[in-house]
Amino acid sequence: IKISVHSAFAYMVKIDFTDEYKQLLWQIPLFRDLDVNVKHRLMDELEFTLYKVSRKEVVLQQDTRCNHLYVLLKGELEVNIIDVAGNLVKVEEIIAPRAFATPHLFGENNILPATFTVSKDSILLMATRTSVFKLISSVPQLLHSFLCVTGNCNKCTVTRLRILSYKNLRSRFVYYLMEHRTSAGIALLEHNQVQLADYLGVTRPALSKEINKMIKEGLISVDKREVTLLNTQGLKEYI
Repeated sequence: IKISVHSAFAYMVKIDFTDEYKQLLWQIPLFRDLDVNVKHRLMDELEFTLYKVSRKEVVLQQDTRCNHLYVLLKGELEVNIIDVAGNLVKVEEIIAPRAFATPHLFGENNILPATFTVSKDSILLMATRTSVFKLISSVPQLLHSFLCVTGNCNKCTVTRLRILSYKNLRSRFVYYLMEHRTSAGIALLEHNQVQLADYLGVTRPALSKEINKMIKEGLISVDKREVTLLNTQGLKEYI
């Protein structure tokens, strides 16, 4: 393991890379399906540092450059963007273990479009861009994995932008339900109601009122975080 020299922010406490963190590293989609030999090589050639970061600290700031591969091994991050009107808009919650900001690692325009803030005490791994590039360039399996992960991240971004493109609350909520529905016609919500209101860019009371109206109209039924789509055709009319 080559530990890189990185001048971290004061709030980031450098810690040792233990077997526990190694096992968590192998759980992220980027590395999960790699061959054993590739994992050994990754441990030998990847230059990284591990940090403990406290809740409410900003890990990455919007409009700054992405210079590392970031992996959240433990904890949670909140991703927010500041729109053209200066409003803070919640994009998503990142729950460990998971790599993040991967689509912005390479290229000339590697500017981060969002701010990543620790919402629960976290363990963060930061790998140098140079060492990641060398490995990706020489290991086809890792390159394939990286492209798949990057593609999934871009899909999430497109979904988020599509939701915000709708002007009214019901259309945004219906689109969210359609994106999260299963073959059984049930949408499994990733957010609680407070988080979902932030995600949709509306107030919680307004969202609660709209959900109750949709229940009364026979469009949906709600059981905690499971929403049954009772009238799929009727719902589709809103999107």
